Amino acid sequence: MKHKILDRLHEEEDFLSGEKLSEEFGLSRTAIWKHMKSLKEDGYQIEAVTRKGYRLVSSPDIVNYDEIKEILHTQVIGKKVVYFRSLESTNKTAKEIAAISREGTIVVAEQQTKGRGRLGREWISPNRKGLYFSVILKPDTDPTKVAKLTLLGAAAVNKGFLDMGIESEIKWPNDIIINGKKVAGILTEMNCELGTINHIILGIGINVNQSKEEIPYELWDRATSLLIEKGTVVDRKELFAAVLNRLDQFYIDFENEKNVDNILEICRDRSAVIGKDIIVIQGSVSRKGHAVGINHEGQLQVRFDTGLETVYSGEVSIRREDEYI
Repeated sequence: MKHKILDRLHEEEDFLSGEKLSEEFGLSRTAIWKHMKSLKEDGYQIEAVTRKGYRLVSSPDIVNYDEIKEILHTQVIGKKVVYFRSLESTNKTAKEIAAISREGTIVVAEQQTKGRGRLGREWISPNRKGLYFSVILKPDTDPTKVAKLTLLGAAAVNKGFLDMGIESEIKWPNDIIINGKKVAGILTEMNCELGTINHIILGIGINVNQSKEEIPYELWDRATSLLIEKGTVVDRKELFAAVLNRLDQFYIDFENEKNVDNILEICRDRSAVIGKDIIVIQGSVSRKGHAVGINHEGQLQVRFDTGLETVYSGEVSIRREDEYI
């Protein structure tokens, strides 16, 4: 009901009386007041004047469904958005609700207190400075194909950035970088049994409007934000919708065609490592090689001194030999 009341406030430029709202929605004046109070707590600036009613003055910088629905053009992804001001981890919450959630449900938070990336690394997630969200997917595919969804997520972020006029590269398999520094990452987690996928959680974290001072000093050589790279504040709502629109487009293609040829082409074309000397790190073992390409299964082809090998994402990290990323 709160969302319906917000829609009415968006529609009206003038004041809406509490009496009129009560009649429209069949609620008491007290109930209307409580919904207004809740909207104010969400950050909406609402002017209340006796004998005039309520008027929406401004909307907050938040990334709930109400704020993106007009620019969200999806069929599967984002038809339901579960919004939180703060969470330990969007992936953690998404896993908890996945079994009872429809496919495409998104868990999004303004901040994460225990955000994490691949290989258990911490993901710093300050309040209203980035985009931190997880998508619940239930694809009809073999579990061995799930690794491709990480590349699908990376391609969606890369193209979503481009829709906003932002150039970036993909560091196989799950990082988005700008000028040699990480600006976004994808974490894919799967729940399956007996060769059947129950659900997949595709977590995406993007550093949007952090200043350099808001990034830990020890990460200055390897992490950045869109604000730092562009020099201007980026509209988080517009970026959120742009990435979701691309993700929906690519995911529908993946489900319908059972291939990701277009995704692989994006990952090859925008690769930060193909054609470069790299270091492949697996556990405590580091090996120098030359990244040759990405095969049709989405795996990295690397030429080592011992010959050409296929590198699987799993527990492997990739570094460019000439820089951290």
